[in-house]
Parts: sequence; structure tokens; C-alpha cells
Amino acid sequence: MTTIFRKLVTLDDCRRQDEADALQSVRAQFVLPDGMIYLDGNSLGALPVAAHARMGHTIGVEWGERLITSWLRSGWMEMPLRIGDKIASLIGAATGEVVVADSTSVNVFKTLASALALRPDRTVILSTADNFPTDLYIAQGLIQQLGGRHELRLVDDSEIERHLDQHTAALLLTHVNYKSGRMYDMPGITRAAHAAGALTLWDLAHSAGAVPVDLNACNVDFAVGCGYKFLNGGPGAPAFLFVARRHQDAVHQPLSGWLGHAQPFAFTSDYAPADGIARYICGTPPVLSMTALECGVDILLSVDMAEVRRKSLALSNLFIQLVSERCDDADLQLITSLDEDTRGSQVSFRHPHAYEVMQALIAAGVIGDFRAPDILRFGLTPLYTRFTDVWNAVDALQRILAERDWDRPEFRLRKSVT
Repeated sequence: MTTIFRKLVTLDDCRRQDEADALQSVRAQFVLPDGMIYLDGNSLGALPVAAHARMGHTIGVEWGERLITSWLRSGWMEMPLRIGDKIASLIGAATGEVVVADSTSVNVFKTLASALALRPDRTVILSTADNFPTDLYIAQGLIQQLGGRHELRLVDDSEIERHLDQHTAALLLTHVNYKSGRMYDMPGITRAAHAAGALTLWDLAHSAGAVPVDLNACNVDFAVGCGYKFLNGGPGAPAFLFVARRHQDAVHQPLSGWLGHAQPFAFTSDYAPADGIARYICGTPPVLSMTALECGVDILLSVDMAEVRRKSLALSNLFIQLVSERCDDADLQLITSLDEDTRGSQVSFRHPHAYEVMQALIAAGVIGDFRAPDILRFGLTPLYTRFTDVWNAVDALQRILAERDWDRPEFRLRKSVT
């Protein structure tokens, strides 16, 4: 096992790691409740401190005083492209290749439809059975919309390249698996897809803001991503999508809304797509949500993503090592890769009572989450997660497992959000 320590870990080791952490000052830019260890930033990122004042200004001044003039005076209309360009620099895209709009699910629909239209003679959408469900559901719905002539083919991780053939129109993958945290070889798989004549659509929901991504270096065709996880954009924050510049003039996305028109204020009755990535805008930008998202993105732009990745691996190595050293429970099974090259920014374990264990952890002030059927998931956000947080989280996990503190009626009650 690769670890950041060559000996048994102590709390003092973790404290020294925090003192030497190049990102330690960034934590103060987030609102984090006292007494809580927050390890769920891969599901909902923490609130940026700057969002309070920024959104207050947007609500009080831009909306309250300037009203409709803010579409021009405050730059509201440019937000999808402006913030898109900022995100582009985080994911290896160029200016004019990323736009912020809609949700991840809607963006999967738009980009997958575009990919299929570019490969009209092919009928297979290739993905994996453990891909995030919304991606698969959207693919299934799109197939119905297109008359059922396409097939969604689901294969095992190890079988992806073998199933790329002359029938494959698009390869739909999530870069970092939401359950296990496994990270795919984006450049290698993209090359294999292109060698078979297929296009690629990568979901960056668990990548953007957590691990280095270089879409153009990998020659990716399409990508989508989430605004409220590692980008810290707030609950329900708008998502983003990427379309490689080489495809932009040829694609016609299916949701041909008003603000994706070449001249929206001409109010013509016939649709004409805007140039470039702007044609992927559909409806009116959600200004308040985009304001919060920009605060989270700006924090990431102020740090070195290589340092974020270094700390992410150090945190996950520490988590894995501490659990191995301290949690004597035969039912606890690590499913996150020990290989750093194939690990995202989370650590996941299987346990037959994972739901109950997580509820006990939450009651103890350690916030992770449960993923059906039996997975304990801990997200590690390098911008604000400390090494001592990991120590204390494992300390709580060890006690809950050793004392069977999870075995209570209140922890067995299934909630609507897990």
C-alpha cells in the first residue's frame, strides 16, 4: 500500500501535515461549522465565504436597485460564457469551448444528441453498468426520442476498449466513478474510441475542481460537469458543458431555446443557432445560482491544481492507511484503488451495514454519505479538508465499528436522501 508515512501514523503526524499544507489558508475561505468533519464535498461543496457579500450585492443592488438594466449593466447576460471560460481553464479547455447552463442531466442530453447526430450511420452508445444513473437514464430517454434505433450497451470496466467497434457512435463515461472513486485513463480510452471512429462524452462531475483534467490534450469531443460538488457552487448550481471547437459549427443541439439563437432579440420565428458554444445555451441564465457558482470557481482559480491533486492523494492515502491500521472489522472492504493513477478524490468502503454505520457517523459529527447497496463514501476536498479531519473521522469510524454503535433502531430508519 502506498502511503504518505513510512511508519504508524500518529495524531501529531497529522498536525504536522496540516502545518506544512500549502493550501491551509484556503480553508478560511469557506464556511465550515464548528464540531463537524465534512467529508461530503463530492456531493455538495461547502459555502464560500465570498458568496455572502457577492450574492447580497447581486440581490440588493443588481436586482433590487438596477432591476432589468442589470442584464447589461451588471453583465448578467454574459455569465454563461464568462464563467464557462473560467471553468475551461480548470479542465484543459480553450476560451469559447465551455458554457455554464442547465443541469448535468440536461447537458448530457444536449451533448449526447449532438454526438449521435455526428455519427448518423452508427447506432450504439457504449457505457458501463456502474456509470452514474442519470447519464444512463438520459441515454435511455434519448434513444426513445430518436425512435428506438439506437442501443445503450453496458459493459464491465475492463471490457470498454474491446467493445468499441464500427457500430459505436458515442462512448459515455464518468471520469471518476461516483461509488468507488476509480479514475479512468482519459487519454488512453479517448484514443481507443477515436481509433474505432466513435466520439467521446466524459462526465466530469467528480473530477472538475478535484483532479487535474486536460480535455484538449486528451482530444475529448464532449464533456459535462457539475457545479455544486468540487466547484462549490451551492445546492442545485448550474452545470457546464464542453464542446471541442472542431465540432462546434457542425453540431445542432436539440434544445434550441431562445438564448441559443444567433440573434435572440431579433425575435424571429425561425431558429438560427448562435456561433460556437453559445448555441448550447437554452433558457435564461439563473443569475443568483451563477453568482454563487462564480465564487466557488474563483477560489479554485487562485490555487495550483497540481497542489490540489498532491494533497488529495495525501489525504486519501492517509485515510486508507489509518483505516487499515485502526479498524479491525472483517466486514469493512476498501473498494477505492490503491493505485494513485486510478484514484479520484474520495475513499469508499463496502460494509453490510453501510447505511447504519454512516448514520452513526453523521450523528457523531462526521458527514459522509451512503450509496446503495452497501457503500460508505468519504469525499476529500483538498481546499478545506485537513489531515486532522481524516484522523478524527477514522477515530469515530473505529469506535462505531468496534462498539457496534451503528446497531440502533434510529440508524436503520431509511431516509429519502442518503
